[in-house]
Amino acid sequence: MRPFIYTKTENTAQATSKVKANKNAKYLAGGTNLLDLMKEDVERPDELVDLGLLKLTDIKETEKGVSLGALANNTETANNPLVRKNFPMLSLAILAGASGQIRNMATNGGNPNQRTRCAYFFDTAMPCNKREPGTGCSALEGQNHMHAIFGWNENCVAVHPSDMCIALVALDATVTLADASGNTRTIPFVDYHRLPGDQPEKDNNLEPGELITSIDVPNNNFAKNSYYVKVRDRSSYAFALVSIGAGLELKGNTIKKARIAMGGVAHKPWRAYEAEKFLKGKEATEANFEAAADAEMANARALEHNAFKVPLGKQAMVRALNVALSGDKV
Repeated sequence: MRPFIYTKTENTAQATSKVKANKNAKYLAGGTNLLDLMKEDVERPDELVDLGLLKLTDIKETEKGVSLGALANNTETANNPLVRKNFPMLSLAILAGASGQIRNMATNGGNPNQRTRCAYFFDTAMPCNKREPGTGCSALEGQNHMHAIFGWNENCVAVHPSDMCIALVALDATVTLADASGNTRTIPFVDYHRLPGDQPEKDNNLEPGELITSIDVPNNNFAKNSYYVKVRDRSSYAFALVSIGAGLELKGNTIKKARIAMGGVAHKPWRAYEAEKFLKGKEATEANFEAAADAEMANARALEHNAFKVPLGKQAMVRALNVALSGDKV
């Protein structure tokens, strides 16, 4: 690990000013991903700006839903009564990720900013456009069974690793950002992350020095009929091959609204707009769930080693929708 300056801050203004002034500085919250990357010499910050004293830990009910403080940890969030009652998909998604020990440290603001677990990104001996722009993408023609089937290009085929973010995209969450000038802005969570485009090194749309202060989840009618499915190589402590967050708003057996997002399939949490559009106004039947999944997966582009993700994505989506329809959260 390379030498770095450790800086404590007492408020958002101090923290954002420090990082805005030093392009090689990084925010430190739980550190569950950043410290690993520093040990592997993938991230090389010369300053860590500690956020531990900032008052951003509240999880509170608002007129429009629930506000999740950026420094509340994932365990607190998943087990919060407001989240469990009103947004069970989010609770299930968080609990599907990592281990209990990591969730105790990982924060709501840090989770969206974790970086890909692509093996070539972690291997500093291999070319990687995400780590060193312009060097190439080793996974494009390498071992890519974990990699993207949507939204990728020749610059990067890596996937975003978060479970929590999949639920936040499906639930139409928004994220509030603060900058060094004291300004704040709010953007839809679905627009927070990026596809690789011509800047695969950029995971998100943060401006220099910006900091997540809260994530807000609006009230919805999905609580009774929602679910999160995660399919992985082993049953615990593994990242998703494919994951699905699904919510249904029903009138009788007719689908008034569907919200579906996918993980493990793209450079960002993938909103399944084609499937949602197909289901709106349809009867909630397995045949319609299968047709919706077919509509979404029709746009998938598999790589050499991950064609299995196409049928797997369909099966996972149908399962998530069936369990959501049943109301069974077990």
